[in-house]
Amino acid sequence: MTRSFLLLTIGAVGAAGMMIAGAGAQVMQNHDSNAPVNFNADRIEVQDRADRVVVSGNVEVTQAGMTLNAARMTVAYRNQPGSGTSGVEIDRIDASGNVVVTKGDQTARGNVAIYDLNSKLITMLGNVALTQGGNRLTGGRLVMDLNSGRSTVDGRSSGGAAGSTTSPSGRVSGTFTVPQRKN
Repeated sequence: MTRSFLLLTIGAVGAAGMMIAGAGAQVMQNHDSNAPVNFNADRIEVQDRADRVVVSGNVEVTQAGMTLNAARMTVAYRNQPGSGTSGVEIDRIDASGNVVVTKGDQTARGNVAIYDLNSKLITMLGNVALTQGGNRLTGGRLVMDLNSGRSTVDGRSSGGAAGSTTSPSGRVSGTFTVPQRKN
């Protein structure tokens, strides 16, 4: 049986950040960002001169058990002659419009997301919510580190700058399940 624990840190500007850690909470740990990226969408536009692809309409991207859904995504790539069969390496995916990232029992939601495949970071902004089982965190910005499996939620969408809150309080809120103890 695995147990999760919570670490609460308070930033200098008063924005609260929460990290969910522990074996049960690290669903995203050691994600293979080198795995093939598959997608489905209603429309695709290849912009070869700009080294990007724009996909829109019920977009679903999957990679190594992780799914990313959004209304629209821009995929930035670079041509790598001789680097396999396609010669294309994806560097970054920018998603907007009801963005949802799922893997295992962990789900993250937000207005926009940036998936940097090189640094293995997913940053979500605007009305973010992170859920795992009965546990839930909400705030303005979420950063998921796919190397360590750590997720950090800030109250402000810019990570603490004044005037950029996405909620009236600019704070993180959460609910955590507590195991039932026998008296």
